[in-house]
This record gives sequence, structure tokens and C-alpha cells, in this order.
Amino acid sequence: MQEEGKRVGGMRAFLLVWFGQLVSLLGSGMTGFGLAIWAWQETGQASALALVGFFSFGPTVLLSPLAGALVDRWNRKMVMMLSDLATGLSTIVVLFLYATGQLEVWHLYITGAFAGAFQAFQFPAYSAAITTMISKAQYARANGLLSLAESSSQIAAPLLAGFLIGLVGIQGILLIDVVTFCFALLTLALIHVPQPRATEAGQEGKGSLWFESMYGFRYILKRPSLLGLQLVFLGMNLVGAFFYTLVQPMILARTGDDAALLGSVLAFGGIGGVMGGVVMSTWGGPKQRIHGVLGGMALSSLLGSVVVGIGQGLPLWAGGMFLASFFLPVLNGSNQAIWQAKVAPDVQGRVFAVRRLIAQISAPLAMVLAGFLADYLFEPAMQPGGNLAPLFGEMLGTGPGAGMSLMILGSGVLGLAFAVGGYLFPAIRHAESLLPDHIASSEAEEVPVARPVEGQEGLAMEGAV
Repeated sequence: MQEEGKRVGGMRAFLLVWFGQLVSLLGSGMTGFGLAIWAWQETGQASALALVGFFSFGPTVLLSPLAGALVDRWNRKMVMMLSDLATGLSTIVVLFLYATGQLEVWHLYITGAFAGAFQAFQFPAYSAAITTMISKAQYARANGLLSLAESSSQIAAPLLAGFLIGLVGIQGILLIDVVTFCFALLTLALIHVPQPRATEAGQEGKGSLWFESMYGFRYILKRPSLLGLQLVFLGMNLVGAFFYTLVQPMILARTGDDAALLGSVLAFGGIGGVMGGVVMSTWGGPKQRIHGVLGGMALSSLLGSVVVGIGQGLPLWAGGMFLASFFLPVLNGSNQAIWQAKVAPDVQGRVFAVRRLIAQISAPLAMVLAGFLADYLFEPAMQPGGNLAPLFGEMLGTGPGAGMSLMILGSGVLGLAFAVGGYLFPAIRHAESLLPDHIASSEAEEVPVARPVEGQEGLAMEGAV
């Protein structure tokens, strides 16, 4: 206890970790940008980039239930440090292979899968740690700051990487990434992360590792509001994976591999995310957070993905990326705040891990599907004389990248449909009122009460804890 007392705690600890993650995300973003350019130049295929994403993200999703159970058993700070360490080791391997002239695209699949397996632990550990570090009133703002860190790296990383590639090359960028992950580990070592107090839900979920791994499924399935939210995200992440997988190769194909223009477009996306994060961290989101979730989805799809898909140059691409990213901190921060308030802290590792699995299980498949559909179906069909060129050629143009533009446009239309559809289900629309808040350690004398939906007094507490 004396050792813990020497470490930083509370909101100061959160801000210290947040800064460390900001620096680490900058390094990782620079590496991702540099390796994406390298892989595209090596192969010229969208499917190659899609497979890098698949092998990096697939293990993260598939291992989530096991990771969540272990997060609730283990020290959450140590889990975060282990996850960061594994990511750094994969970067060191890529650095060695590149420096010795041995790096091939398939190496990125293996190192990505290794890092992705450990990243399965990062999200549930980080999310659950925040719950015990700060008060409920700060959840939405803290999540806004996390989005701000991610978006800030999206601005600086492409611009810095584009500038530094000419000076230090990809090898130098990889070395910078190694330094940034060391800094993130140092900030984690300096803080204290409280372990959650035991709750009735936590005692109910104890058992074998398999039983605890499956607990998150049972918990969510008993609560239709939480399940409904995740099914909406399942659909959104399916179409969102198409957008984020194809936007880089689409721009490179339509501009003749103009890395500087691509960096500028991605930087505008980062600026939008930063501004959205600032708004979310100062505002805290709408009073009824479900509007932040579903409304943010709808606006990000309509003003972001649709505009990028229609665009054929920098103005619309940059504007669409800005707006797509601007609403992400609002929808993600609002959603995270709902879950952090409703799920007891000592089961959040298990529940949040399964929550990620349900929402994102479609994304790895969508990444691979997007690449192959682009290369072998939509791109040929949108060439002059192709099957789809007469239908969409006047709006989107034809030639390299036009097929991917059509796919991005379609992803935006479908995303808007998923968001609007979420409002049609009362269990989703009234999720905050149907589920009571958990009792935080600092308010253990309070009794959780489900707030009635405005204008609907006495509505049944569907899915109550």
C-alpha cells in the first residue's frame, strides 16, 4: 500500500496515461502510414492492405472473451503494460526485417496477428481501469479525451510520416515508434489503478476460466438493450470496415500514388476527430446518450462516407473525412459512457470483451471481402466499358479507384440505414432508462434506480441488473 501511495492516482493518473497513449498512438500511426504506402507500392492491390488489417484485427476480436475473463482476474495495469510491450516487440521485429532487407508483405500478417492477439487485452483492461480511476460524471469527458488522442495522432502521423520518410526512411519511422511505446510503458508504471470492489454480478460470474469467458455473453443476452446496441454496432462496423479498408487504396489509385495528398486527406480526418474530441470532452455529450450514439452514427455515415464516396478530389475527400471523424468521438464516447455506467466494474473486463466481439466480429471478414471485391469485381466493373460504368460512371467517374468509390458510397448509405433503424426499437431507444446504473465504490450507500422514460412513467425495467 505504501508503494501504491507513491504513485499518481485519480484523474491525474488518467491524464498521465492518456498522454502516454497519445505519444504511442502517434508512433503507431506513423508506422501504419509508412507500411501502408510500402505495401501498396510492393503489390498495387487493395486486397494486400485488407489482409494486413484482417490478420491484425482478427485475433483481437476472436480472443476477446478469453482476454476479458483474464482481465477481471489479473491486475489491470499489468495487463495494459503487457499489451503495449507485445505491440512494441512486433514493431522491433518489423524494424529488423526491414533494416536487413528481408521484409515482405506476409511478414506484416504474422507480426500483425501477434500484436493483435495482445491488443485483445488492451480494450477491456483500459476501459475497466478508467471506471475505477475516475467518477461516473467524468466518464463521457474521459472517453472524449481518448478519442481526442486517437484523432490527434491521425492528424500528425500522416504529415510527420510523409515528411520523415524522405529524411529517415521507413526504418527511422519504425525506430521512433519503438521509442514512443517505451514512453507509454513508463507512464503506466507511474500510476496507480485501483482494483474494483466485489459486486453481486461479479460473484455470480465466478467459476472456471471457460465459465468466466462465457459470462459476458450471458450478461448481455439477459439485457436486450445492451444486446440491441451491439447489434447496431455489428452492422455499422461491417460497413465501416469497407470504408476504412478502401479509403487509402482508393485515393492512391485515383491520384497516381500521391502519398502527400493521401496524407493531407487523412490529416483532415484527424482534425475532425480532434475537434469532435474537444467538443465531447468539454460538453460531455447529450443528456440522453443514446442520441449521441445513433445520431453520431447517422451523421458520420451521411456526411462522411457518402461524401468521400462521391468525391473525386481533395475538397470532398478532405471534407468527408473531416465530418466522418468529427462525429466518431461523440458516438463512441456516448456509447462507452452508457456501458461504463450500467455494467459493474468487477465484470467489465468480461462484458466489455464480449461486447467488442459482438460488435466487431464482422469487421475482419469485411476487411478481406472489401479488398477482394474491389480488386476482382467493382474495380473492373467501373472501368470504361465495365458493367457498372453506365449506371454510376457519370456520378463517380470511371477508371482506377472508381469501383472502390462506389463501395465507399454504398457503405455510407447502409450505415445511415443501420443508425436510423436503431431508433425503431424501444429497447435500444430507451436503453438508459431501462437499465439501472451500477453502484460505484464512492457511492456504495446509494441504491441503483432505473430512471423512467420521459413521458412513460412505470415502464418495465427490461434487462435490469
